[in-house]
Amino acid sequence: MSSVVAFSAHIICNKIPGLTAIQRRICHVRPDAIVAIGDGAKLGIKECQRQFQSHRWNCTAIGSDSVFGHVVVVGSREAAYIYAISSAGVTYSVTQACSRGNISRCGCDRTKNGVNLRGNWKWGGCSADVRYGMKLSRKFLDAREFEGDARSLMNLHNNKAGRKAVKVSMLTQCKCHGVSGSCTMKTCWKTLPSFTEIGNFLMKKYHKAKKVVAFWDKLSSSKQPLRLHQRSKRRHRKPQSKDLVYLQRSPNYCEMDLSRGSFGTIGRRCNQTSNDIDGCNLLCCGRGYNTHQFTRTWQCNCKFHWCCFVHCNTCSERTEIYTCK
Repeated sequence: MSSVVAFSAHIICNKIPGLTAIQRRICHVRPDAIVAIGDGAKLGIKECQRQFQSHRWNCTAIGSDSVFGHVVVVGSREAAYIYAISSAGVTYSVTQACSRGNISRCGCDRTKNGVNLRGNWKWGGCSADVRYGMKLSRKFLDAREFEGDARSLMNLHNNKAGRKAVKVSMLTQCKCHGVSGSCTMKTCWKTLPSFTEIGNFLMKKYHKAKKVVAFWDKLSSSKQPLRLHQRSKRRHRKPQSKDLVYLQRSPNYCEMDLSRGSFGTIGRRCNQTSNDIDGCNLLCCGRGYNTHQFTRTWQCNCKFHWCCFVHCNTCSERTEIYTCK
């Protein structure tokens, strides 16, 4: 790395808030990778806000000054999703940057090149190196979980679930080769799906998230892996690595309580005709809603007249929007 790049990396890394010592070291050594990591963190936040846009909690508790620091919410289902989608976002973005040649130490997944499978197809092209994306995501994001308490164990588990979500969502694409359009041989490679698919996958895991507790060995005082909560039918079983896990029940998110990650729903726009979670009755928590009327005007029915001017009519529409009290 040249002295100019090293100097620029030093300035950039020192300005990023919320980095641990290990994360800052990675940033200094790998300035090309930190760009992809930052893009991945933002990608995760954007997808989280898209998935929860109609919920009482709409992911507004994150995405402020520090996308790399701890998320200040209780150990709830929502926290589980935040960590999983953020980890998935970093894994996804790093993997994508490798395939595009934007990171110097990685590229295509070479382990699959030239391996003949089942006789009529083989790996070829540029398979996305998701293993490298998972490795760098784990190294960077898991570095902030150094407290060793139950919440850190929860975050580490959900980080892993996010990385695995990217891996299991990988797609196989193929191209046929042969005379006159025949498909005597196919070349196939692994590619990333749209990130929305990964967000949807993790949303299903969010709805089935498992409540867990952390156990400590009384003799050695060492921390043991998370176990399912005592009310579970199989409470002594470890949660599966693909599961999202949480420690505490979610607040109702109706009122503002920043200590619990709730911004409340006052002023949120709602759907007056919906009976779902985005409806005014549920979203406003029974407080009622305000009706705002306004008229929108625009130019319409425009016609070109020879020669040479355009004549338009003025159209208007009276609309209403509803916001929670």
